[in-house]
Amino acid sequence: MSTAQQPAVTAPPPAVRRGGYSPFWELVRSRLLEFCREPEVVFWVYGFPVLMVVSLGIAYRERDVPKPRVEVVAGPATVSDAEALARPGSGVVAAVSARAAALEHLRTGRADLVVERDEPVLEGDASASAAIRYHFDPSRPESVLARDRARDALERAAGRRDLLAVEDVPQTAPGSRYIDFLIPGLMGLSLMGGGLWGVGFVAVEMRVRKLLKRFLATPMRRWQFLLSIMVSRMLFMIPEMLLLVCFSRWAFGVRIFGSPWAVAALVLLGAVCFAGIGLLVASRTKTLEAVNGILNLIMLPMWMASGVFFPRERYPEALQPLLRAMPLTALVDALRAVMLEGASLAACWPEVATLVAWGAVTFALALRIFRWV
Repeated sequence: MSTAQQPAVTAPPPAVRRGGYSPFWELVRSRLLEFCREPEVVFWVYGFPVLMVVSLGIAYRERDVPKPRVEVVAGPATVSDAEALARPGSGVVAAVSARAAALEHLRTGRADLVVERDEPVLEGDASASAAIRYHFDPSRPESVLARDRARDALERAAGRRDLLAVEDVPQTAPGSRYIDFLIPGLMGLSLMGGGLWGVGFVAVEMRVRKLLKRFLATPMRRWQFLLSIMVSRMLFMIPEMLLLVCFSRWAFGVRIFGSPWAVAALVLLGAVCFAGIGLLVASRTKTLEAVNGILNLIMLPMWMASGVFFPRERYPEALQPLLRAMPLTALVDALRAVMLEGASLAACWPEVATLVAWGAVTFALALRIFRWV
């Protein structure tokens, strides 16, 4: 038989070991082992969120509102005005300064209000003044507060009496504090960072290290590789969220008014959603510089506008539909509704649908366009 007539010899398919072997679970196991061998990664995943809770919780702990600083312009009625502002219950701290110095302190932020009284209409009668001028910055809340408190104190000193009896009822119960508002936002922030950096950056790093080219020669499908990275990252998220919630409860008394299972379901949805976005970013990116820029470009708008540190309602109404469509906004809104308002998971169906849509679409696109090299 001639060489041309010999049958073509094809390479046998790769041998797949049976008896419990699975490329998917082997990849998950390798990611877990790699994670545990890097102490600095353990710190950033578990230690850094706790440090953020501690620092922000201390900064916004329960305390009295600082008294605004009021400066009285030196003049004929300086003594009476300063005494009125210095009385207990006035709510301000008063000092006397020359007019130019007082206005300079207001301009530079060292004073919140400047009180200036006109010259008396009758000579020798300091109480018969024409008017009081309040110099303040309407864009600064503390300056507006100082104006209201100083005006109230001076009018009371002049003989004003309240016509209605009032009673102040401070609200300091768990659920109404800033730290209660903050914790769901930090949980969403951690899920976003873990999903984007822990999935997208890791996948690109494996491509740069030529590991994906080696995986291409193994009996493994693309969906197994992509899903293994998602699952391994979600396994890291479970203790991270538990640590964050338990530490907040122990250190600051943060309570969950809704179902803990609903919170767990939202955490799972958030992890899947951001892992899908991370995979989509990593599907074609070939350098660490490129993935670093893309991930920061994705994260920055959500950092600023998803209501993590302050309510997103501060942005114009025209932007609200766009903000609600962002995955971090949906996650944070749903977590706050369950944790602070006791809402059910069904009541958060718009936010849940947004998270499911982001996760399903991004993972499907990543699976379709993913390249090993």
